[in-house]
Amino acid sequence: MKKAWLTLSAVALCLAAGNTMAKEYKELRFGVDPSYAPFESKAADGSLVGFDIDLGNAICKELKVTCKWVESDFDGMIPGLKARKFDGVISSMTVTPAREKVIDFSNELFSGPTSLVFKKGAGFTADKASLKGKTVGYEQGTIQEAYAKAALDKAGVSTKAYANQDQVYADLTSGRLDASIQDMLQAELGFLKSPAGADYEVSKPIDSELLPAKTAIG
Repeated sequence: MKKAWLTLSAVALCLAAGNTMAKEYKELRFGVDPSYAPFESKAADGSLVGFDIDLGNAICKELKVTCKWVESDFDGMIPGLKARKFDGVISSMTVTPAREKVIDFSNELFSGPTSLVFKKGAGFTADKASLKGKTVGYEQGTIQEAYAKAALDKAGVSTKAYANQDQVYADLTSGRLDASIQDMLQAELGFLKSPAGADYEVSKPIDSELLPAKTAIG
């Protein structure tokens, strides 16, 4: 608990500083892609729920400001941040060298490897060779997209991009995809624990320099 609050305080200070340090915030706007349970998703009543939502609301409470959540597809997060549509991104964003060139990040929140999600018994592994001739889906704008284009496409795997993770799951469960490639924690704590994911499993983590694990606020 102490470590969690130290992280929270560090993030709050990070958000309060920077180029707009002199600005007296009354509202903080966070970009979020609500298709990534349990980190961020929508409850039955339409409200936003999840780890990232709780974190953002706690930051706003700590800073005594109002939280405003701005929904966006994940590939629109960095453009939206640069266009000042929101003040920060709390949406399970992985820190990469390319992203660090265009936006700043908070301290690390958590680390999460990438894995495949597929029907139980399909026999796929973290080795891309096991996917040759198969179709794999991913969410646009993610590190998994970069890996799919750089590694899977060249290994004879058919890959398909989707605007959000809900669309990936829709095609996975309908059989239009053989597997999805995504954050392993999200799959294990979200999809696999849902009724739709009961007959699915994850591979071991995929080892690639294209798939860093550090996640932070942008």
